[in-house]
Amino acid sequence: MTSESEEKNRSLVHRFLMAHARGDLDALGQMLAPEFVDHSLLPGQVPGREGYIQSAAEQHAALSNMRYTIEYQATDGDMVISRLTMRATHDRGTLFGVAPTGKEWTTPIIVINRVSGGKIAEEWSADIVTPFLEEIERQARERERVEQDLRVAQRIQQASLPKEVPELEGWQINPYYKPARAVGGDFYDFLELPNEHLGVVVGDATGHGVPAALVMSTTCGMLRAVALTVDSPGEILARVNEALSARIPPNMFVTCFYAILDLKNGSLRYANAGHDLPYVRRGGDAEELMARGMPLGLMPGMSYEEKKTILEAGEAAVFYSDGLVEAHNPGGEMFGFPRLRSLVAEHDEEGLLVDFLMDKLRSFTGYGWEQEDDITLVTLQSSAH
Repeated sequence: MTSESEEKNRSLVHRFLMAHARGDLDALGQMLAPEFVDHSLLPGQVPGREGYIQSAAEQHAALSNMRYTIEYQATDGDMVISRLTMRATHDRGTLFGVAPTGKEWTTPIIVINRVSGGKIAEEWSADIVTPFLEEIERQARERERVEQDLRVAQRIQQASLPKEVPELEGWQINPYYKPARAVGGDFYDFLELPNEHLGVVVGDATGHGVPAALVMSTTCGMLRAVALTVDSPGEILARVNEALSARIPPNMFVTCFYAILDLKNGSLRYANAGHDLPYVRRGGDAEELMARGMPLGLMPGMSYEEKKTILEAGEAAVFYSDGLVEAHNPGGEMFGFPRLRSLVAEHDEEGLLVDFLMDKLRSFTGYGWEQEDDITLVTLQSSAH
């Protein structure tokens, strides 16, 4: 049975620990005995009462949101044993020679305090420096691994995207590409085909990082290989789907729109593998290029509907990814398909359509917008046949 004096000691230590968590140095000074001894000095800590207070100040100068969760306390005469968990974010300053990491640090601690004359006279505590440094080292290794993965994925992605835009008489092609993170899953490509034909590809591989980059690169390579021997957009997507289904990681797939443009007469044959529908601006309106088909890599044996349209002089086709239409403004409103379609329809032939659309997107999202998803936009404008 705990005596009244032991209960007072336990209560004192509890208040002392909470004051330490708050960084209340005045309260610590009032509860520490003049001849206080800390038996577990931290690196650089001066022995004694003032050294303890100074150490607490340095911890709070380096850590924010410090809090203690006391899980157990026991008393034995003038000794109080506390088992607790410390949580804090290392984002303010250098601690134990380590610059701010911005990471939350969690560590279990056992503290033993001796109370004398209503003051904390001595303290023994577990080593908190080693767990802190070990956690910092673990985070550094993880950060290095992630950065290395990103560098690899960036190289894969950069190698897969076209190095230059084809310059074609009577046609103007303008791509815009910006990943939301260091590496995204969006891709586009231009395939210069025989008999004055051009293949146009816009797609989106699910996920991010190295897996998305590998799937994107594989899909681009397959499309290029098949397009050299097959003249049907629907058949090309069917063959790529068949090959990709056997190789793609589980729970991943690729949406893709593929079109073949006849540069001589503006004939555009196309097929769609679950991608957002492109628009064609003509006669003051914007028409959808509708074609049915499942995303690539989900299941084998799929067929892809093939359609055809004509791009007359002055008309334009707009291919894009969902990062454009799913962008939000500060009020939470989505840019949306109706807005995009209306903007495509209202654009005149003055200025580039891709610049017009991106200016409208920036005006919609406002300054300081944090991009939520990759944005790919390719415009294909006809000037004459």
